Amino acid sequence: MLNSVVCPPLKRHPLSAAIALLPFLAGGASSALAQDAKTPTLLPGLKVTADWLGPPTKESEKTYTGARTVVEEEELQARGALNLEDALRPVPGLVVLDETGTGILPNIGVRGLNPLRSERLQILMDGYPIAIGPYSNVGVSLFPVTLPSLEVVDIVRGGAAVHYGPNNVGGVVNFVTKPIPGTLSQTLRERVTIAEETGNVLTDTYYRVGGPATKNLDLQFQANVQRGDGFREHSDTKVDNLILDARYYLNDQHELASQLQYYRVDAELPGALTPSAYEQDRTQSQRPYDGYEADMTRANVTWTYTPTNDVEFSWRNFVHDADRTFYFGQNLSGDGHWADPGRDSTHVADSPRLFTVFGTEPKIAFRHGRHDITVGTRFVSEDVEFDVNRRDLSDNSRSEARDWHLDTRAVALYVSDTMSFLDDRLTVTPGLRYEDVDMDFRDNLSGNTEENNAEELLPGLTLGYQASRDLFLFANSQRSLVPVQIAQTTREGAVANETAWNHELGARLQATPDLLTSATLFRIDYDDQIQFNRSSSRFENLGETRHQGIELSNQWRLNNHWTFGLGYTYLDTEQRSGANEGNELPNAPNHKVSADTTYSYQRWDASLNWIYVSSSYSDADNTEQETDNGSAGKLPHYHLVNTRVGRDFAVGGDRVLNLGLAVNNLLDEDYYFRGVDVSPVGRVPQPGRSFILEAQLDF
Repeated sequence: MLNSVVCPPLKRHPLSAAIALLPFLAGGASSALAQDAKTPTLLPGLKVTADWLGPPTKESEKTYTGARTVVEEEELQARGALNLEDALRPVPGLVVLDETGTGILPNIGVRGLNPLRSERLQILMDGYPIAIGPYSNVGVSLFPVTLPSLEVVDIVRGGAAVHYGPNNVGGVVNFVTKPIPGTLSQTLRERVTIAEETGNVLTDTYYRVGGPATKNLDLQFQANVQRGDGFREHSDTKVDNLILDARYYLNDQHELASQLQYYRVDAELPGALTPSAYEQDRTQSQRPYDGYEADMTRANVTWTYTPTNDVEFSWRNFVHDADRTFYFGQNLSGDGHWADPGRDSTHVADSPRLFTVFGTEPKIAFRHGRHDITVGTRFVSEDVEFDVNRRDLSDNSRSEARDWHLDTRAVALYVSDTMSFLDDRLTVTPGLRYEDVDMDFRDNLSGNTEENNAEELLPGLTLGYQASRDLFLFANSQRSLVPVQIAQTTREGAVANETAWNHELGARLQATPDLLTSATLFRIDYDDQIQFNRSSSRFENLGETRHQGIELSNQWRLNNHWTFGLGYTYLDTEQRSGANEGNELPNAPNHKVSADTTYSYQRWDASLNWIYVSSSYSDADNTEQETDNGSAGKLPHYHLVNTRVGRDFAVGGDRVLNLGLAVNNLLDEDYYFRGVDVSPVGRVPQPGRSFILEAQLDF
């Protein structure tokens, strides 16, 4: 697991599988502020740490042996973003599809992998998985993360599969919450978002208090409450997010850290629109029965034992109980698609899912001569209840459509050895992960049972080389696994476990003390990739797919006031087998350009950022002409511009008040994507222009 504890970066940089296989890679670059040219960026090994990635900082990013972007709190807050997923749009290789405008159901894709429900990413919070089923339900249909509680977002697009499996074909994203401060401090924040098109208002209230409680115990409490509406009709949203952190120092060698969280959301979902309804009024809703309720209780505890600077043992444990339900209208008359937004519903369905998940992961890292060795194991247990119930609107009679139960037991073993050469300027890290996953499925209505087992060896190899004081080179190759999901294995039609090879080749150049340039070539060779076919309501193996391209970024500090950033991603995807051989993958735009500038003067700060995303297809058939109900057709290209201005005010003592005004989608760009999940047919409008008022008091 990724660890949120900040430790000195190591000469241990994850890599994966057979660099000799590197083809025309195309890859990820991360942006970071330049450092003094007199301070070389090397691969320091100050102490061994069981946290493979090291600290989520800009400095650690510069010498990471793969594509990585660290987005710090200032960037998250200063981009004029509508929500957390919107704040991640500028990251190289990422595509964001905003389903709600409120951030409760993110759809984040990486390098042409399916963005719907962010199911191709290993998403963590403070190093622990947030997916309600880390093996059986990797799609993020419950997202217990809110923007104000975050300190850093660490996005790793390559090189981490050995240590952070499964489901990391698109990489690993770690949402790092605010650490417990060293002295007692508090934060009070209020944010009001006003949608220009409808006048809808969403409020976001946040409070944090934390610091030392005793000599050996630190405590922190965070509360985030959101109320109001997104930019469309039928979008009323309520979110409560409560987090309690504790850290206890037994002595210089032993430390205990724990977190307890309760998250709850209750929201209406506006859903997709037919093309004609979209043109008439894009803020309306044709899905009056769609809604979403969920709650999750999460707890984790980590024991860290550091007997010497050359040995660290950690034992991480986590558990969560999750309950999430979608409500959605269905037309079951049989003369069209059940989710066509232009047809009245005949039934209303609800799909409650109950998850109880437990995981434990002991891990040891130690140094011996030129070797930094990490050995770990993980056991995860999942108990899942999956029901679907229907209510007939003609007579209010109820029926049970599904009653499924799934037990999953997964064991993983992994080992890696980071070997240092040439005065620690070169690191070579071979690694191996073993995954053994057993899934037992039972249909309580029919009595049918089914098993799905996955047993895979996932090798990896990573190289990092400090070629000069200003130039860092990296390469990695790795194999990844995604087990068949519960919703996939239980539908008609057989699908297989997914495996993929990821390859990267990249460089970061500190061209001047104030200019950092990065470039990464990447390639993903996917076997048996699964996609959902909206027309047939079935999951299908597309077979072999290939994703390749290049990610470029530049960060330039002109002077103490001005900073500029520029990024570009080129993506080329191809289905390599089956009926659609030669076609591009859905939701995989070929080009993405981002540019941003920030200005600071005394207590003032301002930012302006722009993103361009080219057009893409919305289905595996690469349908050009849009269908009448909007189920398929090419997606439009779009430009998105956000801006923000803010000022700090000293209000006595150590108290600082920041006031900000932001405009999201400044040009009021009109764009959309195709339906998702319980509303899979039609156009889903993206948020129009919104105004954001912010006030934050630190004391």
